[in-house]
Amino acid sequence: MGKGEQTRQAILDEAFSLASCCGVGGLSIGVLAERTHMSKSGLFAHFGSKEELQLAVLRESQQRFADVVLRPAFRQPRGLARLRAIVINWLDWTKVANLPGGCVINAAAAEFDDQPGPLRDEVKHGLLALRRTLVETVVKAVEAGELRPDTDAEQLAFELEGIYQVTQQSRRLLDDPDADRRALAAFDRLVRDHAVIQTKE
Repeated sequence: MGKGEQTRQAILDEAFSLASCCGVGGLSIGVLAERTHMSKSGLFAHFGSKEELQLAVLRESQQRFADVVLRPAFRQPRGLARLRAIVINWLDWTKVANLPGGCVINAAAAEFDDQPGPLRDEVKHGLLALRRTLVETVVKAVEAGELRPDTDAEQLAFELEGIYQVTQQSRRLLDDPDADRRALAAFDRLVRDHAVIQTKE
């Protein structure tokens, strides 16, 4: 990695951490310049505009999510083991990624859901990619004979997203110490509801 790429990555690292606390929309070029000991013009030399910096932060978040959540889970066998690993890693990812203010993409979804433009498009792209991954993982569990053939993979993925959202709210806003336990209990119940019933021969 060249010096320019190293500098760009250092800026992104700081912007990523800052966006976790203040949101992508709240990224301040002035604060970021101060934290990275650079001039504003120096920052713009690497990103061109505030929007380009924001887009880079969103893409960085998606990349780190894939590194922390998806790639380790995909080392598990296809089926429920992989699906469970995704869910556990997903619930833990803000801790592992050291995001004191929570998930950047999750916050950006609330920031930009009614603001058409490149930032909304990027958030939508990332969330749809995650949903496709969840759906495909559920389908593999069906193909492995672990979930019933009539399992609605889209519906199950939708409900998994709901579990994540309410867990984050319970943790961060409601200070619920049982949030993680409740999340895994909800996941296990979903699996039981769709599991193949083993018959005795």
